[in-house]
Amino acid sequence: MSVLLPFHKSVLENIHDPATSELVLLARGLGLRRIVCKLLQIYDSPNNLVLLVNATQEEEAAIGEELGIMGCRNPGLRIVGFETNRKDRQDLYKKGGLVSITSQIFTVDMLTADIPTHLITGILILHAERVTPTSAEAFIVRLYREKNRNGFLKAFSDQPEHITSGLSPLRTIMKELQLRTVHIYPRFHAEIKESLDRKTPDIVELHQNMTEAMSEIHHGIVQCMTTTLAELKRANSQLDLDDLTIDNAYFRSFDMVVRRMLDPVWHKVGPRTKQLVGDLATLRRLLAYLLTYDALAFHAYLETLIAANTTAESGAQRQHQSPWMLTDAAHTIFTYAKRRCYVMNPVPRAAPQVVDLVEEEENAWAALDEMEAEAGGQARPSNKGKEKARPPRKKWLPEGMELVLEELPKWYLLADILHEIEEEVIRLDPLLSSHSPGSNTVLVMASSLQTCILIKDFLSTMKADAPHGSQGRRMMEDKLRLYLWWKGKLSERRADGKGPIALPQGKDKPATAPGVSRQVNDDVSEALKRKDRGRQERAMNRRRVRGGAPAAPAPSTRERTESGALVEVEIKKEADEIADFLSTQGVDAVTEALAPDMRLFTMDEDFDAHYGLLAPPQTVLVRAYADDTDDQVLQEVKPRFIVMYEPNLEFIRRIEVYRNSNPGLGVRVYFMMYRMSCEEGKYLTGLRREKESFERLIKERGSMLMPILEDRASAAGEAIIKTISSRIAGGRKEVSTEPARVIVDMREFRSSLPSLLHASGLLVLPVTLTVGDYILTPDICVERKSIPDLISSFSSGRLYTQCELMSAHYKQPILLIEFEEHKSFSLEAVADVKSYAKSSKYPPKKKPLDAPPSSALQSLQSKLVLLTLTFPRVRIIWASSPYATAEVFTDLKTHAPEPDPARAVLVGAEEDPDAGAGVNAAAEELLRALPGVGAKNVKHVMGRVGSVRELCELGLKEVQEILGVEPGKACWEFIHQGEKG
Repeated sequence: MSVLLPFHKSVLENIHDPATSELVLLARGLGLRRIVCKLLQIYDSPNNLVLLVNATQEEEAAIGEELGIMGCRNPGLRIVGFETNRKDRQDLYKKGGLVSITSQIFTVDMLTADIPTHLITGILILHAERVTPTSAEAFIVRLYREKNRNGFLKAFSDQPEHITSGLSPLRTIMKELQLRTVHIYPRFHAEIKESLDRKTPDIVELHQNMTEAMSEIHHGIVQCMTTTLAELKRANSQLDLDDLTIDNAYFRSFDMVVRRMLDPVWHKVGPRTKQLVGDLATLRRLLAYLLTYDALAFHAYLETLIAANTTAESGAQRQHQSPWMLTDAAHTIFTYAKRRCYVMNPVPRAAPQVVDLVEEEENAWAALDEMEAEAGGQARPSNKGKEKARPPRKKWLPEGMELVLEELPKWYLLADILHEIEEEVIRLDPLLSSHSPGSNTVLVMASSLQTCILIKDFLSTMKADAPHGSQGRRMMEDKLRLYLWWKGKLSERRADGKGPIALPQGKDKPATAPGVSRQVNDDVSEALKRKDRGRQERAMNRRRVRGGAPAAPAPSTRERTESGALVEVEIKKEADEIADFLSTQGVDAVTEALAPDMRLFTMDEDFDAHYGLLAPPQTVLVRAYADDTDDQVLQEVKPRFIVMYEPNLEFIRRIEVYRNSNPGLGVRVYFMMYRMSCEEGKYLTGLRREKESFERLIKERGSMLMPILEDRASAAGEAIIKTISSRIAGGRKEVSTEPARVIVDMREFRSSLPSLLHASGLLVLPVTLTVGDYILTPDICVERKSIPDLISSFSSGRLYTQCELMSAHYKQPILLIEFEEHKSFSLEAVADVKSYAKSSKYPPKKKPLDAPPSSALQSLQSKLVLLTLTFPRVRIIWASSPYATAEVFTDLKTHAPEPDPARAVLVGAEEDPDAGAGVNAAAEELLRALPGVGAKNVKHVMGRVGSVRELCELGLKEVQEILGVEPGKACWEFIHQGEKG
């Protein structure tokens, strides 16, 4: 059970009162989950119904487990998911207690009155930073406050950096949640500072220098990022892009920030700007991979980038290449990345007189043997010494390849730390008793699962007595061997006409990101070869000069550049040489690399030594940074020694909370960081960003204008007044007291449109519809499509069926095409429109194979035209955002009757699902196979005719009366085809 520190108790004292509602902003890593769990424990009672909203599946499991430890087991936290049916949910709500529920189910249950909204004690909302005017949480709060003004609502967030959208982001969140109180607790809060500074952990900061090659690569990547950013700003000088700096580029959110800035004009920017935006994301990943991937994986990833940039999937030359690839800095990156792995020396070609040289060498050795025999027979020991000085070359290594296999500097630093910890454990062992808190298990924390796997491989194959830089030689050789074997295997499969295979990661390991990168890399090298072969063939087919040889192939654009001239050629040549060499190796040489370490499992006296529990001093737990689950891991393992392989701001705070929660436990933390690297810059920038975010929020709270929360009852009254028709005697005779309503399909609650319809004063009725998504009036049915959904619906043919059903059952079917807010209101780019709008008397040139399919959106417009021609009554409405859609719906419902939910549910559905249960199944199948008869009208046809024979004996007009004009004619002609002939 987590211990509450003084500042935790202070926070709970401020927010535990059920009569108050507030927003709590807490710095990351200070234990927000334990505050939420303690609050849920306080409210746990059968007489209360407390709902937890916005929790992920992992958070639900962790909070439920924590509540169980705290004693809330009967019944504890119950989870409502999509698999829970309506009856079970109703029974669950009536029993009260703690319930975790998704936003979509909560919204639907409140609209259908399945949950007693007026009896809800309170709602706890996690991740309050995601709340926007169009979010599901804002919809929930509006529905909640309509029927329940006394229940509490408490929102929590530990992501202050994300509360930045709009002029007053904090005010926007509080307005949508209808709150008037906010509590802000940064790390520099007086109570938090006092609580955590009482007992501080022993922190050992280790700033490791990068190798020379890593420093050069790091400098080159930063230089490329600077150049790309400058080019992006120059190409879009009309936009305010001052926030795009190198410091902000270290974070994953940088890509979204860039895209959000360019979204309004995305349809106007050219392909070069779009390429620059993609290059920024690639370079940011390169910075992270340089410090976390091994040298071989990083080199393989760079090869994939080079090949993907120069060659399309078809093997043709790519049109739009990344500009940073052609700079001197990029050439430095590629060169040093290869030098970290191996160096390829030119292999001297054997001369025709090689037999004579061998004979001379043998004669020299024979003479040397004779001389050493005369000196006392000491020939062999000197020869053995020579062999020891130069170890034999491995047979699986290609000729001319000299291994470098540079290891990451943090690897041997980690080995030294573990050695120091082992000595410290031995020294402290006599001083500690069995009742001393903590364990000697070493906890190593890294940033990702990929890094954890790499650390585990290094520690399991490490040679402790080797010098620095060669302790992981065995692991690196295994990785190189698998890499080379994979290239050779690809060559064999190409010769057999088979497809490529994934790169194995070693003995019983799954293929991970580097493996995928290497596979793509070799796919590309195959494409490079195919491209060069095709270019040579085309060159040889040209007209030859009289008396001359075939024309030499022209150099590619890539080869003509100064900086990156030989990179592509070197990769192709290298792949050929490795494949040719490995194709000559035997089967044993390649299967050894993949052979797992198989041992016979025996129940002998050594069972405990190999398969039993490990003693804590012998255990090293390697784990990736996570969320508040790390607090639970620290409390369960209780390590005395923690190694932070990579810096993480929130985990440092978790250690501070862990240290103060265990007063008698001494904790030593080894904090590892590369000096003068993006790792250091990212850590310092993250610290500064969080501090500035809290200061901005505190300042906004001090000068914030609190919103006046209006009562929706008055808004409903105004809506009734608006329905008065002034055309009939001043509105005295017709006063519509029935509120305006919209019938919405259950599946549409994933979007923000139902929330906006409710906010505009319409009554939203959720039902399961067979035809359409929204029923506005008895005659108007709307099918809503976003742009991605529109494309997929055309591809699958689903939209044709939907329009067919709407046309059959409603007088005014409408197709609504809805765009996203803050994005360009354009179906395609301006450049694409101009490209095929121009008319020319000459036939169009053949497009390059790798050109982007600009005809895709052109075909989308063509399909829309065909759709309107096929279904003339279907109207298309284009909406720039969900807000515009809500206004259109309100206008369409003006002076129109309200739809009937019961009738809308029956439209398109089978009225009697058991009808025709006793009929002949074979006859029904035959009937379905006829033209004009389908699943929608087969029951109707079976009700009109008694048998298939009776249908065949009907005339043309009678069949058309049953099926319709065109379907009836097609069916009658099919049945009677060939009678006249």
